[in-house]
Amino acid sequence: MISIQVIFWLLVIIFAIIGAIRGWASEVLVTFSCILGIFILFILENFAGFAREGMLFTDPLAHYWFQTVVLVGLVFFGYQSPNLPALIGHIRFNNNTIVDHLAGLLMGAINGFFIFGSLWYFMDAAGYPLSIITAPQAGTEIGDAALNLLVYLPPHWLVSPAIYFSAALALALVLVVFL
Repeated sequence: MISIQVIFWLLVIIFAIIGAIRGWASEVLVTFSCILGIFILFILENFAGFAREGMLFTDPLAHYWFQTVVLVGLVFFGYQSPNLPALIGHIRFNNNTIVDHLAGLLMGAINGFFIFGSLWYFMDAAGYPLSIITAPQAGTEIGDAALNLLVYLPPHWLVSPAIYFSAALALALVLVVFL
């Protein structure tokens, strides 16, 4: 059996490679999508009384799937947006230099951390509802390392006021990059 922490870091590395291929400008849109997804979930969970009382927020399994669908849906559109006709010819999507690829590598790693870190955090909060994934075992070296990593995952530290600043910074970055 393989540790969830090992899978997590492998996925971060894979997404870093994807980011290096796609370039930094494309990856900025995905970063914005990740932060926007966490921001929307934070607002719904903390300020939308009508949502908190519904089944999507009271049932842990339904809440897990709601969080997953919101995040994955926004990430999907973040990955697809460079294919929009208005953006296809944009100069920022030309990856001609090594700096573009290195910045894409960094942004891809950040995106992998945001995407899979958030999904792992949601899964942990729901009590690992998928039968093929089990919770890390406390008391073992690899299990304790995985449990210690949970506090560094994005939904844990992207709370008020950090989520507000992150959302504003991500929006400003997108505006600066594409305008």
